[in-house]
Amino acid sequence: MVKYRTSLSVDMSKRLSFQTKFTYGVGELGTAIPIGLSIFYLLFFLTEVVGLSPTLAGTVLLLGRVWDAVNDPVIGWLSDRTRSRWGRRYPWLVLGALPLGFFCFMQWIVPPLESQTSLFIYYVLMAMGGYAAFSVIILPMVAIATELTPDYDERTSIMSVRSAANIIGSVVGLVLAQIIFALVENTRRQYMILGGVSAIVIVLAIAVCVVGTYGQYRPVLKQQTQTSGHSVGFQLRRVFQNRAFRWVMGVYLCSWVGVQVTAAMLPYFVTDWMHLGEQHFTQMAIAVQGSSEAMLPFRLWIAKRTRKQKDYVIGAPIALIGVGLLGLVQPGQVVSMYIVGATIGVGVSTFYLVPFAMLPDVIDDEEVRTGERQEGMFISLMVFLQKVGVAIAIFLSGWMLDWADQIGPDTRLSVIRLLASALPGLLIFGGVYCVYRYPLTRRAHHRIRLQLERNRKHPHKIP
Repeated sequence: MVKYRTSLSVDMSKRLSFQTKFTYGVGELGTAIPIGLSIFYLLFFLTEVVGLSPTLAGTVLLLGRVWDAVNDPVIGWLSDRTRSRWGRRYPWLVLGALPLGFFCFMQWIVPPLESQTSLFIYYVLMAMGGYAAFSVIILPMVAIATELTPDYDERTSIMSVRSAANIIGSVVGLVLAQIIFALVENTRRQYMILGGVSAIVIVLAIAVCVVGTYGQYRPVLKQQTQTSGHSVGFQLRRVFQNRAFRWVMGVYLCSWVGVQVTAAMLPYFVTDWMHLGEQHFTQMAIAVQGSSEAMLPFRLWIAKRTRKQKDYVIGAPIALIGVGLLGLVQPGQVVSMYIVGATIGVGVSTFYLVPFAMLPDVIDDEEVRTGERQEGMFISLMVFLQKVGVAIAIFLSGWMLDWADQIGPDTRLSVIRLLASALPGLLIFGGVYCVYRYPLTRRAHHRIRLQLERNRKHPHKIP
C-alpha cells in the first residue's frame, strides 16, 4: 500500500515563461549536436576512417546499447528517488555534463592502435561510457519537461520546443561538420576537431539549461509524490502493465528506428549509389532536417486543435512516401534526391513531436492508477528501447553490408537502397498501427486530470 502525498501548491494553469522554454531548448540543442553527428557520421567514421569492418562497427554500437539495458532503467529509477535541495533531476545534470563532454570528444579520436581487436575494444569502451553519460543527462532533462506543467497543450508546447531544438541541433552539427571538413584537409583531424567542438557546446548548453529553468521548476519541489521504494524490477513490471505506455513505446520505436536506419545509410547512398561527394550527403541531411524544422509550427498548430494521434497519422504517411521514393531515385537525379529528402523531413517532424508529447499524459494515467509518478522510469524505458532498436538495426545493416561486399558491388548497392528505403518504410507503417491503438485522447486526459485533482484534494490509499 502506498500513501498518495502530493500538495497542489502551484497554479496548475500557469503558462511556462519564455525564459524557461528558451533555456530548456538550449540544453536540448546542446545534446542534439553530438547525437546528430553520431547518427549521421559514426558508422561511416568507424568503417571508412578508423578502418573497422562494418560488422565490428555495428557491434560497437550494439554492445553500447546492450549496456544501456542496465544503466537506463537504473538511472531512471535513481533519478525518481533522488532527494536534494535542488530536486530530483538537477543534480544529475550538473554531475553528468563534464563526463558526457569527455566521451563525446573521445569517440571521434583515432587512437594509435593497429589491430582490429584493439580498436574494437577502444570504441566499445567509449560507446559504453558515452551512452551511460548521455543517459545521466537526457533522462532527467526529459523528466523536467514533463514536470514543469500539467496542462495538455502546454506540455505539447514544451515538447515542440524540445523537438525544434533537436532538429536545429542536428542542422547546426551538420553545418559545423561541413565547415570543418572544408577548412581541414586531414580526415582524422577533421573528426577530432568536430568532437572537441561538440563536447564544449554540450557542457555550456547544459549549464544554460540548469540556470535558466530552475526558477520555474522550484515550485515543483513542493509537490513531489511519495515513492514506494520498490525494486527496479518491480517498477519495470508495473510500467509495462500500462497499456497506453506500451503503444507509445511502439510508436516511438518504429518511428525512430526507421528514420535512423535511413540516416545511417545516407552516406553510403549518396557516395556509393549516387556517386556524389561527401558534401552532398551533408546537404541532403540538412534538407531533411531543415524541412522538418519548418514544419514543426504547423505540427504544433494541429496538435493543439485536435488529437495527437491525428497529428501523427497526418505526418507519418508523408515520411513513408518519402523513404519509398528514395529507393527509386537514380544516379544523376540530384534535384530529385533533394526533393525526396525534404519530403521525408516533412513527415519526420511528426516523429520529433508526437511520441514525447504523449508521454506526460501516460505518466498522469499511471499516477491515477498507482499514486506514484515515475517519470524517470518511463523515460528511461523509452530512450533505452529506442537505443536498442537502432543499435540492432545498424548492427544488422553492417552485417548485410559485409555480406553484400563478399558477393559483389551490385549486391552492395541493392542492399544500401533496401536499407535506406524499404526497411524504414515497414517500420514507419508499424508506427501508424501503434498510434491507432493508443487510447489516451484529449477527452480521456481531461478525465484523468480531474481525477488527479480529486486525489490531491482528498489523499487516500491506493493499492
